[in-house]
Amino acid sequence: MFSYHRTQKLIQISRFVHSFPCKSKPEFLCSASFVARFNADCKQRNNEPLFPVASFIGVNHRRNYSDISKNDTPPKKPRSLPQLMDFPELIWPSVVKSVKNWIMVHFIIRPYFDREFNLPDFIRGAKQALQIVSASLAGGELKNLEGLVDRMVLNDLKSSIGKMSVAQRYDLMINKEDIYFSFPYQVGVMFDEEDEESQKRFVEITMVFHVLKGLKGMVERGEPIPLNIGVMPEYRDKISICNYRFIKEFTKGVESDWTINVVNHFKPSDFVDE
Repeated sequence: MFSYHRTQKLIQISRFVHSFPCKSKPEFLCSASFVARFNADCKQRNNEPLFPVASFIGVNHRRNYSDISKNDTPPKKPRSLPQLMDFPELIWPSVVKSVKNWIMVHFIIRPYFDREFNLPDFIRGAKQALQIVSASLAGGELKNLEGLVDRMVLNDLKSSIGKMSVAQRYDLMINKEDIYFSFPYQVGVMFDEEDEESQKRFVEITMVFHVLKGLKGMVERGEPIPLNIGVMPEYRDKISICNYRFIKEFTKGVESDWTINVVNHFKPSDFVDE
């Protein structure tokens, strides 16, 4: 009975956090500075739920195009790196989501789910997972990812990898020391309210990683890293962004590990001319 009432309290807290206005519609402009992107993100926010599963999967972050008739629409330039999964490209953090993430970690996850949970430690583990998954994707060895990546996701990845060239698959390989910027885009808690006996509960964290291939070597050679590296032509094609979503069950009495249910790699340079 105590566990049931405590879970109901968690659900009430979740709904309270959900009552905060959450707005996010990140827009990528490769030639703008980080501040410009950040301000544009803040100005173009619209309401978006936090806790329902749909909020993790179906968030629409597509850009708006000018109203041109279909006959006059120029053909789209093919991506240099095909999409691995049908998932919106997440690029920059949201101030409102960052506040919600802090509330989720310190007022729900740590007190009620895992007192030892630490976000910096989780991010370090997520980077290691990114390196392992990307290496297996590049080598076409998806069997090595069983238990780490969701089975349904593995089927999608197998189909996507099969359509890629050797060069495109090589582009998927990430060294964790080439990551120059990373952050949790969204932290969420999900409850199975229909099952009052088991009260299943899950934590889901969506991570965003910005990667510059060869960054580790540049640091080792003592080469200066320009602040505007993202808009410099000689580096632009070496930058990629990865979206990975991690999930773990925290139901009482259930032993569970973090698994990945979204894997996406894309190149910002593919969006420059869109």
